[in-house]
Amino acid sequence: MKDLSEVSRRKFVTLAAAGLGLASTKKLLALSEQTAPSSPRSVGAEDAWRELLDENQRFYKGQSESPRRSPEDFRALADAQYPKAVIVCCSDSRVAPEILFDAGVGDLFVVRVAGNVVNGAGVTVKGSIEYAVAELNVPLIVVLGHSGCGAVKAAIKHIDAKDSLPGAINGLVELIKPAVIQSKGTPGDALDNAIRKNVEIGVERLKELQPILAPRVKDGKLKVMGATFDLRTGIVTPLETGKAVGEKSPTHP
Repeated sequence: MKDLSEVSRRKFVTLAAAGLGLASTKKLLALSEQTAPSSPRSVGAEDAWRELLDENQRFYKGQSESPRRSPEDFRALADAQYPKAVIVCCSDSRVAPEILFDAGVGDLFVVRVAGNVVNGAGVTVKGSIEYAVAELNVPLIVVLGHSGCGAVKAAIKHIDAKDSLPGAINGLVELIKPAVIQSKGTPGDALDNAIRKNVEIGVERLKELQPILAPRVKDGKLKVMGATFDLRTGIVTPLETGKAVGEKSPTHP
């Protein structure tokens, strides 16, 4: 026969653990309710871009804060999201917008595709971008290229070789070849020039994209811009400055 005192102790421990678990759950739920945003932030495209530059500066100076990335922060946004910008960037494992912009959960709506292609990329890419603008009211779209882009390198290589790549890789590279052709003869590094031109093509396509993006761009409710990320320096530079890929701009020291 079991010792009654031992059974009582076990029962007490089980009940106490259950009680503590319930208390912890209630505490987390209460915290989530307190921190959950009640409405979207009122931020325009210029302010959003300024914030992104400041956050990138923290990153490349080694002063990253890695804000709002805990399970509690995810719970606070479980019912809604209010990103300030859409980042269309390459799938390259070294180009992670949440890291290079030192962003927290819910800050960025990221669309990634090899070579950050937009024109000809299909409904999955364009539809994702349109969703962020139409449903989430994001005021800023940034098409982000990066130094040493392998997809652009492949386009240059296979134009010169006049051959093709296997499978769907060839179709992807074909989408980038216009940027290579249009940038030929431009002073400077051929790869950097093609990377910039590829971003510019994406920006222009999105500015003209009907029926959702183009009217908002025209009305000033949406800004579409291009930028490049330099893998060696960690710096994001807007194309509007006319600088080479990764070169420091006057507005981003």
